[in-house]
Amino acid sequence: MIVTSLRLDLRLDGCFSLKDKRHVLRPLLEKARHHGLSAAEIADQDLWNMAGVGLAGVGRDGREAEKALRAVERFFEACPMVEIVGEDYAIERR
Repeated sequence: MIVTSLRLDLRLDGCFSLKDKRHVLRPLLEKARHHGLSAAEIADQDLWNMAGVGLAGVGRDGREAEKALRAVERFFEACPMVEIVGEDYAIERR
């Protein structure tokens, strides 16, 4: 079993309140869940223009698990209001 995780530090352009931030993050996190990943805002929860997002997945092999994480990362990168300013990727074999 392979466990993968990805932490993304995001800058959110155009967000001027926590409500704006939720409006941007909610569809991104839902997209991650549609790929079979766990997704949550894990840091900077009270800052309206920054977010720390954690993504995790489990797969039979590393390629399968990494593929899902990278697909979601590309979706985050494609969002015009989001800039990825940091990331930490890990793969663990169990």
